[in-house]
Amino acid sequence: MHIVIIGGGPAGYEAALVAAEHGEDVIVVTSEGLGGNSVLWDCVPSKALIVSADAMGWMQSADRLGVRLGDGTGIHTGSQVDMASVIDRVAQLARDQSYDITTKLSRAGIEVVRGRGRLTGPTSVAVDADDGGSYEIDCDMVLVATGSDPRILPFFEPDGRRVFTARELFSLRELPERLIVVGSGATGAEYASAFARFGSAVHLVSSREQVLPNEDPDAALVIEGSFEDWGMMIHRERRAVAVEVAGDGVRVRTELSKDGEVVEGRGEWIEGSHVLFCVGQVPASGDLGLADLGVKVADWGAIAVDGVSRTNVLTVYAAGDVTGGMMLASTAAMQGRNAIWHFLGRSVQPLRADVISRCVFTAPEVASVGIPTARIAEYPPGAIESVTLQFQSNPRAKMTEHTGGFVKLHARRGSGTVLGGVIVAKGASDLITPLSVAVRNRLTVEEVAHAFTIYPSMAGSIQETARLLLSRQPDEAVY
Repeated sequence: MHIVIIGGGPAGYEAALVAAEHGEDVIVVTSEGLGGNSVLWDCVPSKALIVSADAMGWMQSADRLGVRLGDGTGIHTGSQVDMASVIDRVAQLARDQSYDITTKLSRAGIEVVRGRGRLTGPTSVAVDADDGGSYEIDCDMVLVATGSDPRILPFFEPDGRRVFTARELFSLRELPERLIVVGSGATGAEYASAFARFGSAVHLVSSREQVLPNEDPDAALVIEGSFEDWGMMIHRERRAVAVEVAGDGVRVRTELSKDGEVVEGRGEWIEGSHVLFCVGQVPASGDLGLADLGVKVADWGAIAVDGVSRTNVLTVYAAGDVTGGMMLASTAAMQGRNAIWHFLGRSVQPLRADVISRCVFTAPEVASVGIPTARIAEYPPGAIESVTLQFQSNPRAKMTEHTGGFVKLHARRGSGTVLGGVIVAKGASDLITPLSVAVRNRLTVEEVAHAFTIYPSMAGSIQETARLLLSRQPDEAVY
């Protein structure tokens, strides 16, 4: 089989590796370094930046833990951030990761073409290579994995100096004195959290009453408390409608927002040195020849696919952000693998949305899997039991001064099947794994409760939460 993959992000390179493992001829056409948005501009850089912010957080608490630098006057007033060094490290990590992926594909015998690809038929791709060459590739299958781009609203234009999206942010050389972050979803919350810990005066503009509107409401409350502890100003129920850049600063006009609708005449200006817009991603599906082939694409650019990443054109598959689903690197990678397995006739299960774990890398982190808390109301009364256990009683959390968080479990009444969970904690991105395994394999709270955990550990609270569910009185729940 001859397979062409357009895009070198997680969906593209993971799909290529699967195809190569099965002995197929694979060509990856990419207009940027391997790893795509995830490695070069998004996941790797942003999380590396957050690691530096974590270090700042530890420095702030070191004095309370009995660790002091210099003359013992305390870390809090003496610590500072070298933004240029942080950004240089972030950029190097991104380059290194991209190089590692490139090496891996090369060793697998996968051909990588630098340039832009466009479908000219259900089994043909035209390539405009970066070296100036133009040619057409015939194949048996095409996988579109072109990712997404930051959403740009009509009233602002990123300039890489004062006005940013997450893509331009890594041109910073100095720490923003007063940073306005527009958007309180996962990306906006992560950057706001990081820069507040770095020492910027952060103003977070949220169009909703609560930050992280797609996450567990109790988790959002913890994060809001953390933000305010770090001195962040949260502008709730405000929607940005204009930006002005003048001299050494910017200002953002906001209007009151109720239930997602702007209430005109209730505006205010927020002054800052820089503004970062985190208002979503748009699938990068333009100029790919999809309309000419009759591939179904939504008005906002998302390519319609089924559970195995197949479009309505049998030889054309799509995976990752370009499909407009849950825009996560892990989801993209699985969609890419599924596409290849399905096309090659291998056994593959449709992607289950309920088993996808996700994390917001704030301080503390918010990780979740399975049924969202908001959807429990859709079930018959009493069908689902939920238990929440705060980390305040966890000995490991006390030692590390990370007691601000909780474990929440959802299980089906009667069978005790674990349906989902939320963890708010430092390291929640790792702690969620046992719950992800439980949801994926339909384990019961009894099976989770009887698993061994290390003492003392944050993970011990997961087992304890399961035991709380298990010990419910018979007239409340039977497991």
